[in-house]
Amino acid sequence: MRTTHWVILGIVIICGVFLFYRFSDSEVVQEVVGEIVQEFNIKDTPREEVVAKGLYLTGYSANNPKKRAEIIELIEATELNAVVIDVKDYTGYILYDRPEGEDGVWLSKSIIDDPRVVVQDFKDHGIYVIARQTVFQDPIYAETVPQVAVRAGEDGIWRDYKGLAWVDASQQEVWDYNLKIAQHTIDLGFDEINFDYVRFPSDGNLATARFALNGKKKSEVMYDFFMYMYEHLKDEPAFISYDVFGLTMDNTDFDLNIGQRAVDILPYSDFVSPMIYPSHYPSGYAGFENPAANPYGVIKATMTAGQQHMTTSTVAAYRPWLQAFNIGAVYDAQKIRDQIRAVEEQPKNAGWLLWNARNVYSNKGLELAE
Repeated sequence: MRTTHWVILGIVIICGVFLFYRFSDSEVVQEVVGEIVQEFNIKDTPREEVVAKGLYLTGYSANNPKKRAEIIELIEATELNAVVIDVKDYTGYILYDRPEGEDGVWLSKSIIDDPRVVVQDFKDHGIYVIARQTVFQDPIYAETVPQVAVRAGEDGIWRDYKGLAWVDASQQEVWDYNLKIAQHTIDLGFDEINFDYVRFPSDGNLATARFALNGKKKSEVMYDFFMYMYEHLKDEPAFISYDVFGLTMDNTDFDLNIGQRAVDILPYSDFVSPMIYPSHYPSGYAGFENPAANPYGVIKATMTAGQQHMTTSTVAAYRPWLQAFNIGAVYDAQKIRDQIRAVEEQPKNAGWLLWNARNVYSNKGLELAE
């Protein structure tokens, strides 16, 4: 994306174009340049032009032709233009079969029969397709490769309050496993990889959790991870985004004890998606006794706070997750629209994403297509 060798390659291409124009017709030139662009994975859409207004789908929903058609119909009827599809979910399972030629560890369930078909179906309707990949909450990998799991002293594998095992974010073996998954997923045609659970555990008996930090702070480990993934994915033909806690936006040096600091992610991704669900904020946040009942104020306060992390090295733009479910208040059309309005009033935003775990969506709060 933003590397020196692309500049050099660009010069070579320009020179080639000049020669073609000098000695060939323009249609041949366009065809040849198009092949070069495809061959070298050059992104033909600048990040600044990607404004995604999307919604979340499980692998089951995306794989269901009837549900997929319903979602496409909703998108075409409204301002929506994107979907986020699970390819590796909270269980840790990869939701499509082992790719041909892949002989390493590949822990999958065949939930999405043919991901290429799913992706192409959405793309045929002009829809931007994002793959959601969980990273460090990975129970199946932790159980299968216990040496990289978060440990509980001498008692074996540590688990959170839900009984889920986590992999240790300090382990590069885990980084490489997720990098491999992301690269295979990009090959399926996804426009973007959205990494979730990019953090240390936040709940459970954390006093017993043991990490291989080797003298580093959690935030330093995560910084190294973000930089590592960037270096290995920057030339891929897909954008990179990360999900973070909403409260990450309000803090600068403090990493919430989970290793997440927006300032560490913004230089190494295209988009950062804080999960700004008003129902998840404590009473008193931004002066609201019930934050869930005041979505505009909560979103505005959080997005405004996030501007403090923007520096000269910032690359990414914010694209927050918004609440599309009824917790703390009934999320009618007005509350959904209030969230969207609060985001779109902020500078350097790249759209927004709606979250409903049950994938139940309607056009409420959305602008209708012209």
